[in-house]
Amino acid sequence: MGIKNLSKDILLVELSSKSPKISHELKAVNESVSKKKGNRDVIIDFSRVEIINSSNISNLLILLNLLQNSGRRLILCNVATVTKCIFVVAGLNEVFEFADDSSSALATVQQPVS
Repeated sequence: MGIKNLSKDILLVELSSKSPKISHELKAVNESVSKKKGNRDVIIDFSRVEIINSSNISNLLILLNLLQNSGRRLILCNVATVTKCIFVVAGLNEVFEFADDSSSALATVQQPVS
């Protein structure tokens, strides 16, 4: 997992390609955000991820809740078609914000929520 500070207010998380490792990485992000009281927007880069499981989705929902409670945003980018279908089938495509790539995600998170 790679974590980059894009600014003092935006964190970019690049997930690994292995499913069990993704859950641990997302838990670590959740703990970090929780400790810092969600003071940053978070972009999760799925470019190396092929598929996700229920544990990954659960951790993403926890992260989304932590961020929304602090008035912050979570943007998912570079999500593969197969993975995006999982979000659609689960009805979560309306819950999460998606961007095509990290630069689009950065532009999205810098725009005010309408």
